Amino acid sequence: MLGSQVKRLLSGVSDHGKLHLLEVETDLVQTAFLLGEAIEKLGASFFALHAAVSAQQSEVELLLADLEKQDPKMRRLRLIQDEIAQHINGAVTGLQFQDLTSQLLARTVQRIIGLRGVLSTLAADGAVLPSDGADDEIVKMLNDINKNLELQSSELKDLLRKAVHQKDMDSGDIEIF
Repeated sequence: MLGSQVKRLLSGVSDHGKLHLLEVETDLVQTAFLLGEAIEKLGASFFALHAAVSAQQSEVELLLADLEKQDPKMRRLRLIQDEIAQHINGAVTGLQFQDLTSQLLARTVQRIIGLRGVLSTLAADGAVLPSDGADDEIVKMLNDINKNLELQSSELKDLLRKAVHQKDMDSGDIEIF
């Protein structure tokens, strides 16, 4: 009787866990896709805006060519130009974090896939438990299942790196975690 109850428990944990993890994986993949689309559109808009501001600045430079370098109007325009450059650098840095976020989402999906594999192993190992075996036989098999789960969990942990690296933008490298 104990063996059949343990088999039922392991099967239930495995089945329910795999279903929930599949849903989480689907949500994460959709989130990554939407994030990528949003950043792509934001990036395109940002670079178009930057090009328009640069073109406007060139026209302002032509209009102000007759002013002296020390003219207060020229100094104010230079300050505004510097401020725009700072905002552009800030926006480029913000876009770099999308790359890092994508790596984290991909790694999370890999963890979920690995955990689903662990749950599948749990169900497979649980299926071989004898329904009418002696308690000590069932305890030994449960210990073997635990060792197998610990091994798989350790392998999964070693497989997935902890650090994410900024890969796409050219304005510097960032490493987090």
